Amino acid sequence: MRNLWIFVSRYNAFFFFVIFFTIGIILTVRNNVYQRSVTFNSTNEVVGEVYKNLNVLKKYINLGAVNDSLAAENAKLKTEILSIKNIDTTKETVVTDTLGVPQYTYLPARVIKNSITNRNNFITIDKGKLDGLASGMPVISPIKGVVGYIQDVSEHLATIRSLLHKETYISVSIKKNNAVGSLMWGEGNFDFRKAQIKDIPNHFRLNLKDTVVTSGFSSFPKGVLVGTVSNTGISTGANFKTVEINLFNDFSTLQYVYVIKDKFVEEQKALEAKLENEQ
Repeated sequence: MRNLWIFVSRYNAFFFFVIFFTIGIILTVRNNVYQRSVTFNSTNEVVGEVYKNLNVLKKYINLGAVNDSLAAENAKLKTEILSIKNIDTTKETVVTDTLGVPQYTYLPARVIKNSITNRNNFITIDKGKLDGLASGMPVISPIKGVVGYIQDVSEHLATIRSLLHKETYISVSIKKNNAVGSLMWGEGNFDFRKAQIKDIPNHFRLNLKDTVVTSGFSSFPKGVLVGTVSNTGISTGANFKTVEINLFNDFSTLQYVYVIKDKFVEEQKALEAKLENEQ
């Protein structure tokens, strides 16, 4: 306390100046219309700028929740679009109740770990068994492009065997002529933007930038966009050729994915297993 009193006594002239200067400003603003108007306008501008910055900060903090809600909404819309595409437009379709559940539904998930530099790459997502996930489910990106298959599942998490993995194969086709082949990353390929389609019959004529989609013969629904042709035929000396493509999906920026649930997958597996046992 003694040191504080000594400090105040030593600099009392400065403190008196601040006090009287503040009182002078208050009296000037209060008793003069012009100064009062200028002061209030300046104060409003400062306060408005502060609130603007606070709103920006608040929006940034809530960005994760907004992205989650948008991903869920997109998944719902994708499911509805897919069900519309599967309607036979040559027949009149009347929806009378909610029993007509579409074959495929989309579940959004957040990527929490991703690798793109290894020979065999995996992705970890924040959904698991409690969300209905199971091994083998196909996964796509929110915009366009295939991602891979669910590998292992725990209660709350799951890993995806990425397309950037030597054991990942996806049945695809060239959109313009339905030429079917097997999509894979390819031996010696470490470019996450490219992949290869093997076993395309040589008699199919391809052009650069031809669109590649899923064929519907694998777990993926038919017509999911995959990429465009960048090399029309790497000859293997047989009746088939290997085609190089540029992938639509950018694995380096992947933040959300959609896991595709097939309503009839278990029924199909059981039916096919029965046929294999009879052979």
